[in-house]
Amino acid sequence: MGITAYLRNSLALIFKLVIICVLVAFLTNLYCPTCFARDGIKNGFDLTNATINKDEILFGGPPRDGIPAINSPNFLTIEKIDYLRDKDIVLSVKSGDVVRAYPTRILVWHEIVNDVVAGKPVVVTYCPLCGTGMVFDRMVDGRLRTFGVSGLLYQSDVLMYDRETESLWSQLAMKGVSGDGVDVKLKWLPSEHLTWKAWKEKYPHGEVLSMDTGFSRNYGARAYASYFDSDVIMFPVPQTRKELANKEKVLGVIINGKPKAYPLSGFKVGQVVKDDLGGVKISVSYDGDRQYPLVTDAKGQDITSVVVFWFAWQAFYPNTELWSG
Repeated sequence: MGITAYLRNSLALIFKLVIICVLVAFLTNLYCPTCFARDGIKNGFDLTNATINKDEILFGGPPRDGIPAINSPNFLTIEKIDYLRDKDIVLSVKSGDVVRAYPTRILVWHEIVNDVVAGKPVVVTYCPLCGTGMVFDRMVDGRLRTFGVSGLLYQSDVLMYDRETESLWSQLAMKGVSGDGVDVKLKWLPSEHLTWKAWKEKYPHGEVLSMDTGFSRNYGARAYASYFDSDVIMFPVPQTRKELANKEKVLGVIINGKPKAYPLSGFKVGQVVKDDLGGVKISVSYDGDRQYPLVTDAKGQDITSVVVFWFAWQAFYPNTELWSG
């Protein structure tokens, strides 16, 4: 073999070895939740000043923005919606005279919608792993934020990030956990969780998020079906409270720093629970047919609440009170 051929073969071998090393590194990052970290960096996010345990910030699978947020949502009138079934769940947001429905059938593929409703900038968030749909004000600490999906999880819950500062934000903790936004609280806004049938009856002139999202996704598929149908948790979380099954749905309420969970299965038809939480008298009800929970104060004003799997609620709020029915 001549020198030229030898060098050519050697370079080819080196190139192949480099490719193999790159693939091994990629697959290691992809399948090892805690391996995608270098000098306090995970998935490209600086965790130097993180206020949560860095080892509990896990790589969820997709890279940053691998689950794409919807930044330019389109809406249709009820008459033009043909892709929803009566029992499909929607998250409803009202601002002024405008009411919008965000079907979980779409949210499950995107997890975040940056929107402006009647002039109010909001971010609609949904974590399928925790079953949580929550809405927040996008004006945070005097600055308008645009949120994305970080690809990271904490306590099996989505960690959002804002594109302005690349700070990480916990949905269920409702605050910044790293970056410039650390310990800054998100303003939790009221929303409604109910079936499509119930929503269109309640808001016949409402607007509905269109499947025209700018992304190619199978919105007709029942994503996460096997996960929803089992009691298995995909990512480790601390479980100090085992009164309920992992994925039993509870209504989570926090008033004046006092959290309480109301198992939806415990409500009887037409039942209204009178309670006192955080020094505030409240009424709690749940319409099972419409899958519609409601919490109000003594004046009939809505109190913000979230439907959530028990394992996630107790992980974030281990000292939560639990209504026993």
